Amino acid sequence: MYALLILDIQVGLVHGPEKPWRCTELLETVNALMDKARSAGAPIFLARHIGPAGSPIEPGSPLTLIAQELKLQGGEVVFEKRRPSAFEMTGLADNLRSFGATGVVVTGMKTQYCVDSTCRVARDLGFDAVLIADGHTCSDTPVMTAKEIVAHHNATLDGPFCKVVRAEEWSF
Repeated sequence: MYALLILDIQVGLVHGPEKPWRCTELLETVNALMDKARSAGAPIFLARHIGPAGSPIEPGSPLTLIAQELKLQGGEVVFEKRRPSAFEMTGLADNLRSFGATGVVVTGMKTQYCVDSTCRVARDLGFDAVLIADGHTCSDTPVMTAKEIVAHHNATLDGPFCKVVRAEEWSF
């Protein structure tokens, strides 16, 4: 069984000063994936990235709350993380296994940080990792556009680290 993992779709990233590329489409895609997961009885996990005290995303900051555009229904597992990998110091691997999940479907933000790290670590921990090609995003950087970053990571991660599929092609 695959679990859906949604990374860092939180107020500070969705509504922050650096606008994520294709954010509206991403939110629609993630909501549709949650519907698919619920229909199949697959667990849904949402990570919230928390920073150190004094940072804009310190514990308790409203910027760390899940973006209101996500249609949560109360059965999801929401957890905090402090590192790019959602597995690092979170208990996520044990929680996935307790739900019977042998695979994880990765979505969210930001592509070059948390999405990349989580895909790489999932496979190392023995999970079948799937990255939704149109289910992650970031913002432009001085070196690359967000569109280029997403395309680069889809190409780089596909195969050695995970299977990359489009949302409409995925079923739980």
